[in-house]
Amino acid sequence: MVVGITEISVLILAVVAAVVLYKILKTATSLAINAVLGILTLIVAKFLLGLEIAITWVAVLICAIGGIFGALVIIVLNYLKLAFV
Repeated sequence: MVVGITEISVLILAVVAAVVLYKILKTATSLAINAVLGILTLIVAKFLLGLEIAITWVAVLICAIGGIFGALVIIVLNYLKLAFV
């Protein structure tokens, strides 16, 4: 049972691919969770505070990057009538 250079190369390539996929999926998962939590915060603010927040792709992007903190920034900007009106 001699292990050739081809088998070792394939094994190393598979490990590298697994690590890269893990990093990508971990990042995508955290962005999705942030986006959902941020949008839920905006929806709660719409109903509890009576704000008319426009949920656009920009708001979703801010929530995906900033999470609940991003949603709070959107709420403050909407309350001050500066953006997302």
